[in-house]
Amino acid sequence: MIPLMIVALGGLFSEKSGIINIALEGKMVLGAFAGILTISLLQDSISAVPLLALALGIATVMGIAVSLLHAYASINLKANQVISGIAINMFAPAFAIYVSRLAVGTQNVGFRNQFRIESVPLLGNIPLIGPMFFQNTYFTTFLGFVILGISTFVLYKTKFGLRLRACGEHPGAADSVGINVARMRYAGVIISGALAGLGGLVFIIPVSVVFSGTVSGYGFLALAVLIFGGWNPIKIVFAAFFFGLMQTIAASYTAIPFLNALQIPAHFYRMLPYVLTLVVLAFTSKKTIAPKALGEVYDKGKR
Repeated sequence: MIPLMIVALGGLFSEKSGIINIALEGKMVLGAFAGILTISLLQDSISAVPLLALALGIATVMGIAVSLLHAYASINLKANQVISGIAINMFAPAFAIYVSRLAVGTQNVGFRNQFRIESVPLLGNIPLIGPMFFQNTYFTTFLGFVILGISTFVLYKTKFGLRLRACGEHPGAADSVGINVARMRYAGVIISGALAGLGGLVFIIPVSVVFSGTVSGYGFLALAVLIFGGWNPIKIVFAAFFFGLMQTIAASYTAIPFLNALQIPAHFYRMLPYVLTLVVLAFTSKKTIAPKALGEVYDKGKR
């Protein structure tokens, strides 16, 4: 749930400004690659907490760097935003694998997972709630909820958020009152890239000890979460929970006696999250309302 929520919130900032961000997958891949490579190279010389903070920072910076390319193509060059995103999605895994082979001799970058928190002080001792939420957990889980709170506040309680949303709804009106549409859209895409890069690392750390140039389609799932959530932060939380639950069932159905007893092939459970994504979007996409100027290239001469 957490990486889906973080990346979907990143996509929210970009699309609220009017820029389609189909490149979430590629930005996740490059953010995860940069963060995991940092951990792999420095884990013997830096302790766990500073190393995690450094890796998260580098993953964020990598996401920003890639988002600048997307913003320049979409805003300055007025290129097709979907094609720009697809290009990044195709470039990201190839670049990650190529650099991995140069840096460590193989496309699989391994690391020691030393970031798990066995029990959060005091909170981990709370009956029922403690074992569920505050034992055998990760700092990145709590970071996700902090990002949710900040994102909601920024979008709906600040002048920046109001201006950003105005640029995605009616950029001509926003420009007429002195808002720099290009600058606000750049800001939206940069924030989107930062959260997507961060989300890529947040996804890899709890589930694996090897990065092989993929985030298992989570960027596309995050895009589905964004649409299913109706471009609303609170609804995105519930959408992320739904898809996160489906992924959890797909990954651990053998530990659930009822599902294991059904003797259903493993491939069915692996397909389940993606099939449900198609089904949910088919029934809900017509009811969701995207920003009115989403995907439109803004030209002052057309006002």
